Amino acid sequence: MTTRAERATPPSAGPSPVEEDVWETVARLARHFDAHDDARGLVQTEQWTLQVLKIAEETGEASQAVIGARGTNPRKGDSHTWEDVHAEVADVIITGMVALARMRPEDADQYLRLQLAAKAARFLADALAADHPSPGETA
Repeated sequence: MTTRAERATPPSAGPSPVEEDVWETVARLARHFDAHDDARGLVQTEQWTLQVLKIAEETGEASQAVIGARGTNPRKGDSHTWEDVHAEVADVIITGMVALARMRPEDADQYLRLQLAAKAARFLADALAADHPSPGETA
């Protein structure tokens, strides 16, 4: 069985994505999808809506791969590998990054950095507090 990861091929136009900064590649993908949707006559909010729905589709594929890797669907059995799951999770992340770049082409990378920092600070502060209670607190 050929896995999705094995079927994936990098785009042939322009510099190799592995030679580019991640956000440069994401921006190129965003521009490509914008042009495609512009040619179809979709207004910006329709494009954004469809891109967010694409994230949900990719999440469903990741879920399907986990079910296949665990073999929990008796009709399909062991239909996926954990490598397939990894590839599907990467697709979710890439699709999310492209969505953000389409909605915020000028600052998607900085916006994501700020969001990650804020969420990590909150989570890590909560985790640190749980691991090291203040004097007089019980864990």
